[in-house]
Amino acid sequence: MAKILGIGIATLDIINTVEGYPAEDAEVRALEQQVRRGGNCTNTLVILSQQGHECSWGGVLVDEPDAERIVADLRDHGIDLGAARTLLHGKVPTSYIVLNRHNGSRTIIHYRDLPEFSYEDFQRIDLRGYDWLHVEGRNTEGTLHMLVSARERRPDLPISVEIEKPRPAIERLFPHADLLLYSRHYASACGHDEPQAFLRAMHAIAPAADLIAAWGEHGAYGLTRGGAPLHSPAFPPPRIVDTLGAGDTFNAGLIDALLRSASLDQALHAACHLAGYKCGVTGLIIAGYHIESTRGTATHD
Repeated sequence: MAKILGIGIATLDIINTVEGYPAEDAEVRALEQQVRRGGNCTNTLVILSQQGHECSWGGVLVDEPDAERIVADLRDHGIDLGAARTLLHGKVPTSYIVLNRHNGSRTIIHYRDLPEFSYEDFQRIDLRGYDWLHVEGRNTEGTLHMLVSARERRPDLPISVEIEKPRPAIERLFPHADLLLYSRHYASACGHDEPQAFLRAMHAIAPAADLIAAWGEHGAYGLTRGGAPLHSPAFPPPRIVDTLGAGDTFNAGLIDALLRSASLDQALHAACHLAGYKCGVTGLIIAGYHIESTRGTATHD
């Protein structure tokens, strides 16, 4: 299996499940409450670890009780934390999440009091031996320097960049990735409601990258660096239970399939299958999911 480095954030998620999303100024009783480790990058690494890969995380922690829960969970999933930086003061990013049992939707209020993982932090990581680099598109200036450095130090290292939301000058990152993973939210913020038109616009900025846009219940769309359009339908479970982390699971499924030498089209289908399965279970444990081919055919226990 592959050795994967992920750069991004880890959060503490406090999840209140309710029967339906409350109106403003309403008081409702939570059906249940869970406290989990979250964060886009670390979620993706946890799924990749369950698929047999050796994963390392570069991010920022702080010496406080909530961070201990995050560290314990990552270690339970075999994530190497040697590249992480721990500060003496601050607060780990915390997400307060309302999970609607009726339709699986989630609403998030996020708080953080930590700096981003820096270019200087990244420079201390020895990239030799890694088979894949996955980066959250966050602090644009620092992330840009990381991507340029990775290209200089390991020109053969595949790089995927997740673009979840608009950030100042985020498009500067696009030409430095081999695989760009766009959210529907980002496409909408760019004025696009049609996925292939959005991907063609992005292709003009990053013609050397493969492009993917996850599109919720419509599945996911792709555009190869050669300009070939791709699409996979969604594969929803019989009952949607928990959509939290579905996008991160999709990203992991895509990276895993590509590392198994799947074509981009095959990887797109595999990722949609895996994300659909995740929506039918609580949390990020995918032990009941078995990939039987790079096409994404699967069986569920």
